Formats: sequence, C-alpha cells, structure tokens
Amino acid sequence: MLQVSNPKDLGFLPDRLDRIGAFLQKNYLDTGLLPHGALLIGRGDEIAYLWTSGVEQDAIFRIASMTKPITSIALMQLVEQGLVALSDPVAKYIPEFKKLGVFVAGGGQMPFVTRPPSTPLRVIDLMRHTSGFTYSFQERSNIDAAYRRTDVESWSKWDNDEFINILKDLPLEFDPGTCWNYSISTDLVGVIVSRVSGLSLGDYFQKHIFAPLGMEDTFFLVPEAKAHRLPAAYAYHPSDKMKLADKAGKESGWAHPRKFQSGGGGLASTLSDYNRFCRMLVNGGALDGEQIISPKTLDLMTANHLPGGGDLTQHSKSLFSEAENAGIGFGLGFACNMDPAATMLAGSKGEFYWGGMYSTAFLVDPVEHVTMVFMTQLMPSSTYPLRREIRTMMYAAMAA
Repeated sequence: MLQVSNPKDLGFLPDRLDRIGAFLQKNYLDTGLLPHGALLIGRGDEIAYLWTSGVEQDAIFRIASMTKPITSIALMQLVEQGLVALSDPVAKYIPEFKKLGVFVAGGGQMPFVTRPPSTPLRVIDLMRHTSGFTYSFQERSNIDAAYRRTDVESWSKWDNDEFINILKDLPLEFDPGTCWNYSISTDLVGVIVSRVSGLSLGDYFQKHIFAPLGMEDTFFLVPEAKAHRLPAAYAYHPSDKMKLADKAGKESGWAHPRKFQSGGGGLASTLSDYNRFCRMLVNGGALDGEQIISPKTLDLMTANHLPGGGDLTQHSKSLFSEAENAGIGFGLGFACNMDPAATMLAGSKGEFYWGGMYSTAFLVDPVEHVTMVFMTQLMPSSTYPLRREIRTMMYAAMAA
C-alpha cells in the first residue's frame, strides 16, 4: 500500500488538498460523469495526497498517450549511448521511408499526388510531433481519412514492419519541422527503439526502465494473474453519459496479445508505478540509485523544441491533443509550460506534463519538486476540464 506523509511537512494545506477529492466525487462520480478516479500528489519522494473512488489503489489503468513519455525516454537512452542522433534522418532507421512524399492533392476519388519534402524527416521531428504524420481520429484531412481506410493504427492487425509498409505509401501532411500535429510519430519512435536495440519495445522497457524503477505493474499485455485489476473503460455518450469502451478484467483488450506494441499509446499502468516514473523525472532522471537518463538529457527533453521557440497556438494544426495551447511549448515527449500567465493557470515555468485519451494525466514541476498523477477511464480526454480543475486546486493547496 502507498504511504502518505503529513502534507503540512511537505508544504501543503491539508484542508485544501482534501477538497480536491471532494470536488471530484461530488461533480463527477456522484453525478455519473466518471466511472471512478484515483489521484496522487507528491513532493520529492513522498506522497502528500492520495484519493481513490470506485477503484482499488492497485487498479491497472489504460494510460494511452502517457505511454509517449516512456517511449521518448527509451529513445533518449539510445541517444546517450551514441546509437541514435536526433539530427539523423528517420530513413536511416526506417529505410522504407526514403521516398515519403508531402501531400499536394488527391486521396479521395483519385490517388494521392505528392512532392518531395523540402526539409528532411529527422528523428527530432518524431519526438516533437513536427513530422507531418497524423492520427486517424483527427478527421481533418484526406490523409487521416486514408489512415482510417487502411486501419493503419490497428494494434491487432499489423506488426512493426506491416505498420511501416502501410505508412510508406501515405503522404505527410506538411514539410517536416514546419508545423506541429499530434500524430503516430511516437509509435515510430517505438519502432526505432526496437530496431536499434534488437528487442521488442516491451522487452526494452522492462529491461531498461521498468525493472530499474521498480515498475512492476506496467505492461502492453496485462498478465492473466493481474488482469482482474483492470477496471472497465468508457466513452462519453451525450444522453447516457458513458458507454462501455473496453470490458474489465480478463475480457479487456489489454489482457489479450496484440501484434503491435504501441509506443504512442499501448501501455497499462498503476497510480504507484507511474508515480515512480514521475519521481524519476522530478529527481533529474534518477530514482533509488538507478540513473535512467542524465539530468542534462532530461533538460533537453523538457525544453521547448517548436520552430522559432513559439507555442502551440502558433504551430499546431491538430484538432485534438492532450494539451491546451496558449503559453505551452512542446519538447521531446512532453508538453512544457513556457509562460504560466499565458496559460491563465497557476503553475511554474518549466513544468512539464502529458495525458492520455482515457482522461489520465500527469504533471512534473521541477521548480516546486511536485508531481501529480490522475487516473480514470473515460474517453475522449477533452470531455471534461478535469486536468485544469485538478491542477488549479493542487497549486491552491500549496502553503506559503
């Protein structure tokens, strides 16, 4: 069981922390808007606040895009070893992409018309979502329509090579490095990690991240003995509030093997495990004597890498992501707060975070040495302003 310290000793006001869980319970769980919830707020290596409702403390949640920071850390471990460079062309590791084109026309009743990219597709473009790839659920262009038509994002139909072989025939939406679009880019990062390391992505994670960090309950495939800890997942429904999206326990899709291990969204994890990942991040890349990534590498990852140093309001073509845009930059796997005033939310310049499609979220504030992990299972994550509300109340609970 997780141990909670005295919040006063960690610089929090207990009554203000308590009202976070009360707010979530009254406004979301009691009203049937959320199926369940779990929240952990930490400072340093200690837990200041822990709240769960409708789930056990050890529940295993589908964390979706909270997989992306883990995959990004894995890639940067290879960078630290000199096996990959951010400036490398992606085609060095995925030669199938040597002839990728940029969209000009077509894709409906006629074949795609493309042109050669004016800028090369580099590894850094995958890390910061400036690659020109997209997601099928954007429903914004002929290209994401082709993603839906080919079912390229299916985890059950395609393995790594089959995934690449479909993508190589679909155009990029724009010249790499010129815009930001939330996309399957981190899935491609996972393919590179697997090809360079010679391991499946899950095996790489287990050997180089999960085992060293003591993350014992984070998986692409939840073992049969632990599958009962998977709660049901839901999708928003305008009249019924929620409809079942994935069954609980052994009937869940996460309890059955898939061909593709998605570095962009395939993991399931627990409040405790993801808190250990966040503790590693807030401690500069180390936890319990294990150095996962160097402090300087982490500084590089959490800096803003958008073109010209702009924020997402200037560069995003995406209709959907896990971030609000004003004052927010994007690094190598994380959104980063460049200007708290522009976000209109209390916070720290330099904090970094991300979330998942099922409304999960995490935040790391290296200035205050604070971490937050929130888990529930309702898609899409844009349904309710949960992240803004939790974040606001968390910072309001900090003592002078």
